[in-house]
Amino acid sequence: MDEKLLKNRIHEVKDVCVVGAGHAGCEAALACARLGLETVIFTVSVDSIALMPCNPNIGGSSKGHLVRELDALGGEMGRNTDKTFIQSKMLNVSKGPAVHSLRAQADKQAYTDAMRLTLERQEHLVVKQAEVCEIETELHDGRKCIKGIRTQTGAFYECKALIICSGTYLKARCLTGESIDYTGPNGLKAANHLSQSLIDNGVRLRRFKTGTPARIAGSSIDFDEMEPQYGDERIVPFSFDTDPDEIQKEQALCYLTYTNEETHKIIRANLDRSPIYAGVIEGTGPRYCPSIEDKVVKFAEKDRHQVFVEPEGAYTDEMYIGGMSSSLPEDVQLEMYRSVKGLRHARIVKNAYAIEYDCLAPGQLSLSLELKDIKGIFCAGQFNGSSGYEEAAAQGLIAGINAANEIKGRDALILDRSEAYIGVLIDDLVTKENREPYRMMTSRAEYRLLLRQDNADLRLRKYGYEAGLVSEEKLRWTEAKEKMIASEEQRLSECYIGASERVCHILEEIGSVPVKKNTSLFELICRPELDYEKIKPLDEGRDEAYSEYRAQGIIPSDKEKRFINETTVQINICVKYKGYIERQRVQVEHFKKMETRRIPEGTDYDEIGSLRIEARQKLKEIRPENLGQASRISGVSPADVNVLLIWLESMNRHKQGN
Repeated sequence: MDEKLLKNRIHEVKDVCVVGAGHAGCEAALACARLGLETVIFTVSVDSIALMPCNPNIGGSSKGHLVRELDALGGEMGRNTDKTFIQSKMLNVSKGPAVHSLRAQADKQAYTDAMRLTLERQEHLVVKQAEVCEIETELHDGRKCIKGIRTQTGAFYECKALIICSGTYLKARCLTGESIDYTGPNGLKAANHLSQSLIDNGVRLRRFKTGTPARIAGSSIDFDEMEPQYGDERIVPFSFDTDPDEIQKEQALCYLTYTNEETHKIIRANLDRSPIYAGVIEGTGPRYCPSIEDKVVKFAEKDRHQVFVEPEGAYTDEMYIGGMSSSLPEDVQLEMYRSVKGLRHARIVKNAYAIEYDCLAPGQLSLSLELKDIKGIFCAGQFNGSSGYEEAAAQGLIAGINAANEIKGRDALILDRSEAYIGVLIDDLVTKENREPYRMMTSRAEYRLLLRQDNADLRLRKYGYEAGLVSEEKLRWTEAKEKMIASEEQRLSECYIGASERVCHILEEIGSVPVKKNTSLFELICRPELDYEKIKPLDEGRDEAYSEYRAQGIIPSDKEKRFINETTVQINICVKYKGYIERQRVQVEHFKKMETRRIPEGTDYDEIGSLRIEARQKLKEIRPENLGQASRISGVSPADVNVLLIWLESMNRHKQGN
């Protein structure tokens, strides 16, 4: 850095510095500050706090799971979405509950404004508009540790922990055809200096890319030529703290249209002008969110692709053209968009573009999201090679909690694959060689029937409470739900009804067939056409059971309706899917046995005979923390895992012998 800047006399001491105020940075900074640590969050522009530079929505398939888990742990994204959404919809409701996922269309500006205000009002948190250019480290007990960071103006911030949430800003460049603009997303300033400092500190980087579609003036769109897409009649909130009755409102409309053969012809004729196919773009793009050029080339047999037209918010007339991200030149974009039904008179407000950026190469993170080789530096979000707001926010929260835990001398919070989608996400990012931006999907979760979005509070509230981000009152509410669900499940299995004329008549009235013998209420709920509410006329013991709950103070009197609604959902799922749930719990027990077999830190894999060369190389690079993680490393075979298991057992016998 310039000698004159090094003379800057500003020297502040903080507990935590957070680089970047996107979705990861916001969650990380809020977590640290709420845990009592003096925290400063840096952003290239305060107007970009919690910015949505791409799609104007939160949640969606599997991503909705992440938001609800984050909320259960004490994060902010779910609450902020409930404040600012303009349309809400539960996806995949025609399928089983394991894949139900909430998705909300957000008002972009309102979302940013609300999150910014939350940060600015948070005790122990300072928001600072400045570019972080340099990381300073020092040796402590032979290990490199964080010392502090320096901004472009030369100010130095000493800290005990640093959380890097740089998003897509590091050495970013935006590409639209032959035009290359060296900026971050949405024309914001790129962060051009931090990459070199990371490299100087031994951190390996790589280039990824992502992109976004054009924004089109709503007044130029023929909406009557498109299919309207409505929100749910009854809105389900993201946050477990939000009262559903308080967020019911009139919702904005979204629309569906399709590309056609004319669209595809225009794209094919101009592929040589696309930076992707002209070899101008160096970074690897997301496989599961391809540009429209990629879709046309890779799925040539398809004669059309879906296009979702979604409002950016109440503050603007701009419409987001989902499904048509592109880096084609401006003139081609205009021709391409105007070939789509309903967009024939389209006026582009903002061109589509691709963006390239630096991010972390794989193999350098521990499961706590701390760099293995530099103590005190944690990483989250797209810097870790993921894509998506929800993936970023989830990592940010965990990085924030673990930075605070390290400062306070507490154990790291590590969620495993059987406990949360967040556990799957982090394990995949840390363990696997992801060659493109990582996107969460339900298919990645082996135990997705247990990891439903509806039971995230039952699974994770306790961890949020132990971390210090969830109040005792919220924990007690969740524990009461858990107790009531288990109690009702037991009671329903023990309560039998006979094949009386009255019982058979009621069953026929509620659309079911009569019983021919004594049948438990549990068995009745298992019928596809019945549920916990429908069998209420046959459930004579329910009122008495509820009276007992009230007497014990389990049901809060002012929130009884909400409490019963939440437990009813769980009772239905627990009863109807009991066999499948129990089967997955058995699978989890086997999984846990592998996860508890710890591999000693500093293990020399060169000394373990019979390991294949590739396995040895991968194990040395990833340095897995347990046998389960080792088994998921690409290039480590079941035979290699068996070798490791035998070696661990021999090590244990040797220790016991001594």
